[in-house]
Amino acid sequence: MSVAAAYRRTGADLPWSDPRPTHGAQMEGWFWRFTDASHGRVLVVLCGVNRHPDGDWATVAIASHPGRRVASACVDDAVASPDRFAVRAGDAFEAGPAHVSARVGDDEVDVRIQSTVPWPLRLGGGGVFSALPWLGQYWHPHALGGRASGTARVAGETWALDGATVYAEKNWGAGFPDRWWWGQADTFEPTPAEQDVCVAFGGGRLRAGPAAIDVTGCVVRIDQRVIRFAPPTALVRAHIGEDTWRVRARRRGWRVELDGHGGGQEPHVLPVPVPAERHNVHTDYEHLAGTLDVRVHHRGAVVFAGRSALAGLEIGSV
Repeated sequence: MSVAAAYRRTGADLPWSDPRPTHGAQMEGWFWRFTDASHGRVLVVLCGVNRHPDGDWATVAIASHPGRRVASACVDDAVASPDRFAVRAGDAFEAGPAHVSARVGDDEVDVRIQSTVPWPLRLGGGGVFSALPWLGQYWHPHALGGRASGTARVAGETWALDGATVYAEKNWGAGFPDRWWWGQADTFEPTPAEQDVCVAFGGGRLRAGPAAIDVTGCVVRIDQRVIRFAPPTALVRAHIGEDTWRVRARRRGWRVELDGHGGGQEPHVLPVPVPAERHNVHTDYEHLAGTLDVRVHHRGAVVFAGRSALAGLEIGSV
């Protein structure tokens, strides 16, 4: 095993490396979010590959809005490549850089992805933390935009996904933190025709051995420019309530304010894997169509302000 491969097995990534292939962590999750603003639809597809002495297994789920439909399953025969972005779970799931296919019960998704906006920075979504070994959890948003084509069959309906926006991320580590929060949006009103914006944030209790601290990171893309807010080069504060998400982030020259709420609606309940026990628990509460107000300041001037009515807003615990 090369030095780079051995380092990667710790969960960390060297600068300019690709976090999407498997790190060999106890739990690795790949997540896609497709937003069709013209029809008010959101589709989430996820696959978590979980290590176990009796054979790796996967958590596969499809969630959709409108409605509170969630189809999920535990699947044997899970495989993720360490050399390229390729994930498979039995006959239920297969994905790579340009496609996602999933089947859970009667729900099916077959999507092609084009024109993705790849991650442009030297270090991953966690900044300096991306390069530190043996952390309990890592987070990386690897597709900050793109366009989908294909279909989904959910709750007996067939959706055409042509033209839907694409967001994709990966998280990995020893398992989910005790408590976490997350949000994402890429369709806003009002948005000037020439401006393309994607926002994502994620946080939780980060563990390194016996130490633990609450950490939040945030990423904003405006057109082709990506601004990452992650400690220690940025100050990020999150205040998460029962139905509210408030994030304030600041780094040199930049400031972002995020205010989200679920509108008092019941969230979707997504599965959370317990790798050692080969089963899922249902403790991940996500609004697929929450509201997120975003304001981005650069050197004191507002460079973007908008509201998304199709934002993903999540809180979970184990």
